[in-house]
Amino acid sequence: MLSIVLVEPQIPQNTGNISRTCAVTGAALHLVKPYGFEISDKHLKRAGLDYWDKLEIYEYDSLDEFFEKTNGVYYYFTTKGVNVHSQIDYPQDENVFLVFGREDKGLPERLLHENKDFCARIPMRKTLRSLNLSNSAAIAVYEVLRQWDYPDLGREGRLTQYNWD
Repeated sequence: MLSIVLVEPQIPQNTGNISRTCAVTGAALHLVKPYGFEISDKHLKRAGLDYWDKLEIYEYDSLDEFFEKTNGVYYYFTTKGVNVHSQIDYPQDENVFLVFGREDKGLPERLLHENKDFCARIPMRKTLRSLNLSNSAAIAVYEVLRQWDYPDLGREGRLTQYNWD
C-alpha cells in the first residue's frame, strides 16, 4: 500500500492536485490538521475534479495521532534531506508513507533529525528554495511506482478515432 501524507497543508489547489494524483495511482491520501483551508473549499474540489469518489482519504487531528493510527515505513520528503529520492529502495511488501510538510515550513526539524536515513530530497538547483508541493508529491509517487513496476496501472493509451495497429 502506498500513501501520501500531507502535514498541515495550506494551499487548497496543492491538496486538490495531490488528491487527483492519489486517485489515478491508487495511493491513499492522509491529511494531518490543521489545514489552511476547509476540505469543502471550491479550489480543492476543482483541482481534484470528478475523482473524489475514487479517493481513499484519512484525516488526523495531529501528527501524533497519525503515527498512533498507522504503521509502515515512513519517508520524509524535504529540501533538507540527505538521500536522493530515486536512490532509496521503497519496500513493496510494507505500507509505504511518503510524508510532506507545510508549503511554508516543511516538516518539523526534530522529526527529520530523528529519521535522517528516511529523509528524501528531490535534486534541484542549490540557489532555489523548493519545488511546488503537488509536483514533489507526483515525482515521489511515480518513483515508488516505477520501482514497483507500476502495479495495477494501465500502460497503454488509446486513440479515440484510430487504432494503434
